[in-house]
Amino acid sequence: MKLETLTAECTAYDFKLMLEEKKPKSWLKSVSAFANGFGGSLFFGIDNEGNVRGLDDMQHICEVISGKIRDYMDPLPDVEMIPHKTDNLDVLQVKVHSGNYTPYYYVGDGQRVAFVRIGDESLPASAEQMVRLVLKGSNKTFDSLVTDYKAEDNTFIILANTFKKQTTQEWDKKFLVSFGLVTNTGVLTNAGALFADDCPLWQSRLYCTRWDGIGKSDAINDAEFTGNVLLLLREAMNFVKSNTKRGWEKLPDGRKNKPEYAERAVLEAMVNHFIHRDYTVMGSEVHLDIYDDRITVTSPGGMYNGLLIQNLDIANVSSERRNPILANVMAQLDYMEKRGSGLTRICNETKALDGYQEKLKPVFKSTPTQFQTIIYATADTQDVGDHDGDLSETKLTERQQKILNLIKESPTITGKQMSETLSVSQRTIERDLSTMQKMGIIKHKGKDNNGVWEAIAIREF
Repeated sequence: MKLETLTAECTAYDFKLMLEEKKPKSWLKSVSAFANGFGGSLFFGIDNEGNVRGLDDMQHICEVISGKIRDYMDPLPDVEMIPHKTDNLDVLQVKVHSGNYTPYYYVGDGQRVAFVRIGDESLPASAEQMVRLVLKGSNKTFDSLVTDYKAEDNTFIILANTFKKQTTQEWDKKFLVSFGLVTNTGVLTNAGALFADDCPLWQSRLYCTRWDGIGKSDAINDAEFTGNVLLLLREAMNFVKSNTKRGWEKLPDGRKNKPEYAERAVLEAMVNHFIHRDYTVMGSEVHLDIYDDRITVTSPGGMYNGLLIQNLDIANVSSERRNPILANVMAQLDYMEKRGSGLTRICNETKALDGYQEKLKPVFKSTPTQFQTIIYATADTQDVGDHDGDLSETKLTERQQKILNLIKESPTITGKQMSETLSVSQRTIERDLSTMQKMGIIKHKGKDNNGVWEAIAIREF
C-alpha cells in the first residue's frame, strides 16, 4: 500500500496524528467499528488532511496499542500492525479484519458499546444494527430465527395454492419443515411467519404509488398492503398491471400488443426486493413507485456484503443472501433462480422488448441502508397517445376481470357481495372498483347501497 494514495478518511481508513494513551476510546471505537463491519485500518502518524507527520518510538506505540486492545475490547478482534516508512518518517498501520464473532465491544469508563462505521465516522450501533451484529456473530439469519408462533395456529393456504399453480405438483405439509418454515417442534421461524396466511410480522409491508408525471408530485393512485409475502408480491404485480399502459401497432390483419414493461422483469425486481430486504428495520417497507417513464422499487437494506451495486458488474455479482430460507422457497416456487441471476434477467427481459434502447437499461443503486431498482418504459410506449376511446387494450388484473364479469351479470351487486364471492376483503374490492372507475371501465349510478353498476366497455378485457 502506498501512503501517498491515502488522501482522506473514509469508510475503510481512519487517520490519527498520534496515539492517545490516556483516551483509548478515541481510537478503539474505530477498531470496534472495523471489526463489526468489513474491516479497515487506522494509520497513526497521519493528520486529518492525510499529511504524513511520523511517529516517535514505534516499538512503544505498538506495545501500548496491543495492551489497550487486550484490556478494552471484548471479544478480541483480529488485528495486524504494519509499519511503514515514507520520506524517512514512521507510520503505523493497524489493520483490523472483519470479525466473525460480532458484536465487538469497547468496554471501559463504565460502558460497553459496539460501534459501526458510517461514512468516515465510528458511531454507537443502533438497536437495529445491534440485532444484525448479533445475528452475524451467531451465524444466523433473520429468516431462520424461531418465533413464538405455533404452526397449529396458522394456515398456509396461499403458499399451498401458489406451490400447486407454479410447480403443478401437490402440496405436502411436510414441506413446511423441509423448507425451514416450521421447526420440528411445530413452531414458526420468521420465514414461516412471512409465508403464513395471516402474517404477524407487521414490518412486512408494501407501499404502492402511481405518480402523475416523472416526479413525486400528485398521486393518481396509491395502495398499502401488509402481511404474507406472496400476497404482497401478487398485489405488487396487480398494481403494476392496473397502473401502466400497453402500446400497440397496427398490422395488416390486426394489431400487436407492445407492453410498456416486461412482466418477468418487474416480477424479478419485486421478488429480489422482498427476499433481500432487511426485515430487522422495523419502521420501513418496500416501496413501488410508478411514474410516466419508469418503475422504481426501493427496499430497506443495502447489499448484504456491504458493497455498492453501482460499482459492480452485475453479471459477476455473487449471490450472498440476507434471507436464504426466503430465497430458497421463492426458488422452489419458480419465482427466482437459485444461481442468483435476477439482476441480469431484469436487464435481458427489458432488452428483449420492442423499442428498447441502451439508454433505457435498468439501473440498480444501493447505499448501506437501502437498495433501489429502476426499470424504464420502452421508448415506443412512453408516449402512446389517445386510443380513440377503444378500451380493448386496457390491462386488467385477474381479480378486476372477475369484478367486471360480476358487474355484467348483476349490475346491482354490492362491494360486500363481491368480497364474499371472490374471498377477499371488502377494502380490496373497493380499491379495485376505484381504480376501474378511474380507468373509465365502469361507473356507478345512484347511492352506494342501492345503486347500479355500469360497464362502459362491452368488450372482453
